Amino acid sequence: MGLRLYDTRTRRVRPFVPLRPGHVGVYVCGPTVQSPPHVGHIRTGLAFDLLRRWLTQSGLSVTFVQNVTDIDDKIIINADRAGTTVWELATRQTRAFDEAYRAVGVLPPTISPLATGHIPEMLEMISVLVERGFAYPGAGSVWFRVGAFADYGALSHQRPASMHPSPEAEPGKADPRDFALWKAVKPGEPSWSSPWGPGRPGWHLECSAMAGKYLGGVFDIHGGGLDLVFPHHENERAQTVCAAGGPAGGEMANYWMHIGLLTTGGTKMSKSLGNSFFVTDALATVRPQVLRYHLLSAHYRSSLEYSPQTLDESGAAHDRVETFVRNALDILGGPAEAAALAGTEAGQVGSAGPGTVAGAAADGDLTPELVWSEFAAAMDDDLAVGRALAALFGAVSRGNQVLSKAHSRELAGWVDVTRRMLTVLGLDPVEQWPTAGAELRPALDSVMGILLDLRSSARARRDYTEADSIRSRLAASGVVIEDTPEGQRWHLS
Repeated sequence: MGLRLYDTRTRRVRPFVPLRPGHVGVYVCGPTVQSPPHVGHIRTGLAFDLLRRWLTQSGLSVTFVQNVTDIDDKIIINADRAGTTVWELATRQTRAFDEAYRAVGVLPPTISPLATGHIPEMLEMISVLVERGFAYPGAGSVWFRVGAFADYGALSHQRPASMHPSPEAEPGKADPRDFALWKAVKPGEPSWSSPWGPGRPGWHLECSAMAGKYLGGVFDIHGGGLDLVFPHHENERAQTVCAAGGPAGGEMANYWMHIGLLTTGGTKMSKSLGNSFFVTDALATVRPQVLRYHLLSAHYRSSLEYSPQTLDESGAAHDRVETFVRNALDILGGPAEAAALAGTEAGQVGSAGPGTVAGAAADGDLTPELVWSEFAAAMDDDLAVGRALAALFGAVSRGNQVLSKAHSRELAGWVDVTRRMLTVLGLDPVEQWPTAGAELRPALDSVMGILLDLRSSARARRDYTEADSIRSRLAASGVVIEDTPEGQRWHLS
């Protein structure tokens, strides 16, 4: 059937057909770097990271562009309050966003353009809009003429006549619905020269100019948070379509994707409401893998509640999957040995085609490849992550039924398909373990071997008090000991 995606503009799920066979151009509106990232930002980043990983898994080459807005009213205000420069604040917060995305495994963009690095492209676009009658100068600023674009409101499904713009008068603006393409300079603010006087770009203009430069006038997917549909994306679309000659010139993007809001206590999480959780604070209480799992666990278009209870539930679910993979690989001798048994090459999780993974479930009906087919069908259906996770846990359940060396070939098939799904989700623990001090792992394995031998000796002489003491002291240090038919196993809690 192939991938289908919900398009905000047409309000329907449509078959996804790239403009250029084999290649996908994606533009995601990135952060305005006024303050540290909160978990709502990360949810949006993770949703598009999942899309990107699935497109790649499906054999497509992806050019992924995510901008950084490093000049904006809020940045100027916050820099002034902090007694620093706009450039210092923007640079510091850009690094904070990079670190937050990296911590939860978001792949870096193919291109990450800065707004301040593309002023010439913005000025050129404004000139074209003025020449074609879609924009006009006034009081040192330049305004987009909303009334000149008959299709304005088509993305957000609003009628221009029913819109309620701010009643505050702005110098040079002819219609309250019009928006700024270029803002006249104010005392103490950064500015650039232009044919209409010194100033700086309007927020909406930035993305139109950068998307056009790196992906062309029309590209495959444009996305961002649900709160960007209006006015930001509506205005972007208007500028871009009009610069191309009006509706006859074509759309800006073939598909518009928007991510549902993160809530806390049922209320939208936002900095303005004072109920946001900074990523650094979140990661002080929860593992990055668990935060990633939680933020991906709901369909990208739905709202998602963020609370200690929901995080605990996600932690338990993630740990179940991770424990299965860890235990299975311990039994099979490691990733390379498991891959060989499953019929895939080590390090090439997800490369096996239909029928190449051996083994059947205990009931003789369900096979790893059938589970993969269920997972793939869910992902193709507008990234239906709930059904995809159901397939994942189905594989884990089947794998746990054959968790022994006596069923090593079946077990290898189940751990292989589990890791294939986890790779798409960005949650394969084999890929994540090296990030946690890989150089210390051999020494830690050796130390743990000594401690487990001491516990085995205590149990052999029936000194269960000592054996339980060793287990309890390790648990207090964050090390979990499991007694299995295959012997003792340990992992970090």
